[in-house]
Amino acid sequence: MKSMAEQSVIVEKVDDVDKEKKKKRRSNRRSKQNTPSTSACSSVNEKGAGVSQLGTGFKTKILTSSMGHSSSRKQELDMHPSNEEGPARASNEEGPARASNEEGPARASNVEFNSLPTMHINEKTESGGEARNLQGDDFYPSDGSGRIFSMSCPEPIPSGGPLGVVTDHGLPSFNQSGVHAQCKIFASHWSIAAVNEALEKGDAFKALFRVNAHNRLEAYCKIDGVSVDVLINGNAAQNRAVEGDIVVIKVDPLSLWTKMKGSTGPSNNLVPAEDVNVPPEVGEMVADGKGKSKLDVKYEIAQRECSLSPENGFHEEDYSITGNAVHQELIDHMGGGYINEHNPSASDFSCVGSSREQNEAIGALGRLCAMISSFPSKRPTGRVVGIVERSLRRDAIVGFLNVKQLVYYREGFKKEAKKNKGLLSISDHDYIQLTPTDPKFPKMMVLVRSLPDLINKRLHDGDLTVEMELVAARIDSWSEESPFPQAHVSHIFGRGGEVEPRLNAILFENAICCSEFSPETLSCLPHIPWEVPLEEYKNRIDLRDFCIFTIDPPTATDLDDALSVEKLSNGIIRVGVHIADASYFVLPDAALDIEAQIRSTSVYMLQRKLPMLPSLLSGNLGSLNPGVDRLAFSIFWDLNGAGDVIDRWIGRTVIRSCCKLSYENVQDIIDEENGTFFGNGCPQLYNDFEWSYVIETVKNLHKVSKTLQTKRLNDGALRLDNSKVAFLFDVNGIPYDSVLSEQKDSQCLVEEFMLLANTTAAEIISRAFPHSALLRRHPEPNMRKLKEFEAFCFKHGLELDTSSSGRFHWSLQRIREKLKDDSVLFDIFISYATKPMQLASYFCSGDLKDNVNDWGHYALAVPFYTHFTSPLRRYPDIVVHRTLAAVIEAEKLCQKHKILHKSQHGEEATVRCFTGIHFDKNTAESLEGREALSAAALKHGVPCAELLAEVAAHCNERKLASRHVKDACDKLYMWVLLKKKEILLSDARVLGLGPRFMSIYINKLAVERRIYYDEIEGLTAEWLEVTSTLVLSFCAYKQSHRRSGFGYNRKLDDAAWLVSPTNPGVELCLSGDGSSECASGLSAHDLDPGLKSGIEPAVFPLTVRLLATIPVALHAVGGDDGPLDIGVRLYMSSYFR
Repeated sequence: MKSMAEQSVIVEKVDDVDKEKKKKRRSNRRSKQNTPSTSACSSVNEKGAGVSQLGTGFKTKILTSSMGHSSSRKQELDMHPSNEEGPARASNEEGPARASNEEGPARASNVEFNSLPTMHINEKTESGGEARNLQGDDFYPSDGSGRIFSMSCPEPIPSGGPLGVVTDHGLPSFNQSGVHAQCKIFASHWSIAAVNEALEKGDAFKALFRVNAHNRLEAYCKIDGVSVDVLINGNAAQNRAVEGDIVVIKVDPLSLWTKMKGSTGPSNNLVPAEDVNVPPEVGEMVADGKGKSKLDVKYEIAQRECSLSPENGFHEEDYSITGNAVHQELIDHMGGGYINEHNPSASDFSCVGSSREQNEAIGALGRLCAMISSFPSKRPTGRVVGIVERSLRRDAIVGFLNVKQLVYYREGFKKEAKKNKGLLSISDHDYIQLTPTDPKFPKMMVLVRSLPDLINKRLHDGDLTVEMELVAARIDSWSEESPFPQAHVSHIFGRGGEVEPRLNAILFENAICCSEFSPETLSCLPHIPWEVPLEEYKNRIDLRDFCIFTIDPPTATDLDDALSVEKLSNGIIRVGVHIADASYFVLPDAALDIEAQIRSTSVYMLQRKLPMLPSLLSGNLGSLNPGVDRLAFSIFWDLNGAGDVIDRWIGRTVIRSCCKLSYENVQDIIDEENGTFFGNGCPQLYNDFEWSYVIETVKNLHKVSKTLQTKRLNDGALRLDNSKVAFLFDVNGIPYDSVLSEQKDSQCLVEEFMLLANTTAAEIISRAFPHSALLRRHPEPNMRKLKEFEAFCFKHGLELDTSSSGRFHWSLQRIREKLKDDSVLFDIFISYATKPMQLASYFCSGDLKDNVNDWGHYALAVPFYTHFTSPLRRYPDIVVHRTLAAVIEAEKLCQKHKILHKSQHGEEATVRCFTGIHFDKNTAESLEGREALSAAALKHGVPCAELLAEVAAHCNERKLASRHVKDACDKLYMWVLLKKKEILLSDARVLGLGPRFMSIYINKLAVERRIYYDEIEGLTAEWLEVTSTLVLSFCAYKQSHRRSGFGYNRKLDDAAWLVSPTNPGVELCLSGDGSSECASGLSAHDLDPGLKSGIEPAVFPLTVRLLATIPVALHAVGGDDGPLDIGVRLYMSSYFR
């Protein structure tokens, strides 16, 4: 395979004599290279790279160095002046509708030609003639003397460069060199009519666009019904789509599909098979043996160095899966779509065609699935031809402004203006670059004059600290001629290294409502003091004399659920779950209901909570606080000794909790067979109950919960419990330490009864309202990934059966027993076992009425599931409560009309024809039954199927946003903790090895990270493929021979934290001349107590094998100068010589 190259362009003025001499040499080279003509300008999405016109008086040198070898070679490519300027050629991209010819960009000014010369890149493309991926994602920065260097890393560059000059027509056009382009970079999006026609015929597919966080040039699209995600490789193929867009893609022919990463057989690595650890020149190859374009490979390597690396999850593909939890939520954006900046109505993309056209689409999907099955080692590729629904994230992209770049440009322009007195000022047309903190989003250009006045004033005053301000921007447009979208800054949060601005930015980018509840919303609540109305005592079952109590975290204020238990005759146990009746207060279509639906869920941020409902309701009137009468929805089950439900009852009740127990209180009761309970403090007891009775009740509940758990797991449920990081905060809310926490029996106790309640509610509403029940489904995991994990376990002597959720669970338990002496390794296995799991999501039963088998929940192994038990913090639970109320109301109407049928035992059916164990289908389908259900649904505000589908989609999106907030807050506080400690020493396990980097798991923080060791000065990496062994050796005077490209010539301290053997508290490094020198001067007193806890540094040469334990040093990265991240280096000890 041809060796891929990294190019760096140097532009400098030369005199006429030099030009004549070197022109002759270039001419000779061109005749040998047989380079194709580049005189025609066409879209980079078609055949050949776009060609730009040149300024005068410049030459360009292309410095080319092999990515796979340390030696470098130099090559000069032709750059000649041209005064011609013509319209860009229309794209000939394949599709139902060809792009029409459009006018070329406006003629560039003299300033552009003098300041920003363009160039011809005489290079044949490497992907079958289709020149994708040829535009970079950054400008060439300047060193202030007019020379321009290639740069594709998305981080802010320290020596900014020219940003181009615009006309009054808007955003300037830049080609891959960062200079004014004279042709289209992207193909035109298809028209609405063409998209609909293609979707109907199966020529194109609609999919969710997901970007690889490690490499933004890689994106993946999940097509419903297709087992493998489609790779959208390179900027040109992505065609201006951004993370979260709903796009229309055209799948490439089979001959262009790539080789599936990790498809050569079982891997030694525990890291995902897609996460290939190979030298850059051995990247993912297409079927005909040709690879990515060189500029895209260069960008990928730079992106690896600069991008924010998330701590969890698969990063390379299949973004329908989760990295850290079994039930990641589904994204279903509800914004408007656009094609060519047009905002069509929803009907524009209805995609409703004739039955023949629908059959064609189904046939095309089947053929695609058949091809994937026939060629399992290949991954389908494609390109974006339209964007039908814009991601909500387009409106809230957080990042930093590259102020230094703008300042250097202005200084350079002033010098140029002095030489050319006739030039006009262009200060009103300056653009400044914005680098997002999320690496999945592209850099953006912001018109300086559109910046907020506060920032503009600071820029005018020369305040470079503006670069430290965290801001949010909205993408306004993205033209076909520009590699960057145009945006405007909408919010300023504050310094990026401070906690509060970061928290506000997290909330903003996830569209979390932080405002106070409006007076109209609060007016829906009753005035306080409030008491349960007398009519509610008449219409509900009075349970105030029952021993009922809540079990929650000690700081909880929204008490949703309570428990009770009593022993009946014949060994029958009656367990009760009592849920706050929020639907009594939140009436359908009232202002409070609308606000709750918009918020959809409460958002928890460790030190702060944003409630879905006003605190008056969630923490007082609706909360099941002890000692006061409260409205509830209750479910009772009569259970035998095996945990089987022999009878049940559900209805509205009035309860009075006798106490608020914490999980710690309950755990004390479970752990202590005799002696003193409540080592964590004794709560207040109400309703004349004795503590001995409460304690006995807790023990009975624990015993029943164990029985239910055993029965559930024997029935095929899957349980994946892994340790989670819990932070310890000081009085100022700043974390000072972290601990790993595991789920305790007290939490499992509550969980079992909540699962039973949710399953019961789902069964009742889905039978009574089969077309309008709000349910929750969890599809089967990604089977290919699951099989890869199974193969890995087998290779390491661990038997894993993934044929069903139940067998999966019990085989994991056997592995737990086998690894009982290595709990850290088992935690790692559990972490990776969660990764193939797909998203759990809400759905309207009517949407899947013809596919009832898809209603089930894989992990719980139940055919029906919903959310019923947390109505004070989840809107779907309120909808389920209303539906249950309608079912109960319909039962009463049926009894009144005397249409009860005989049961299968020949006796008259009870009034619980819809809510009992035996569902009376005949009654439900009778005319009287259907009328009763319809009238009850109308009375209680049960949404129709169409509206319910929209509610489900919105709740999915909001639930996922709340999870993103929680994960981001966890990462923020982890960063703050490391920032405070400066260096945190820890052991890490090696999950994956290769010639470029190792993947490690840091158990102390329960995160995964990478350590790159390729092209490190002073470090030699020897990769032994046969034994999958890495040997790292230290050479104090070794320096890389690489001359160009970001990510090379990296210092040793990028990969290792070196300390002196005689003083492990002092860091060592190499200075510029290779001498030994202290870099940080940290003493042992300044370090984390890791030195005292047995974390010893390793020594060179270091031999590393898979699953080995190695010492690492962690530190905080970013803050005021970029995205937050956790840096990790080898913790090494060495003498410098």
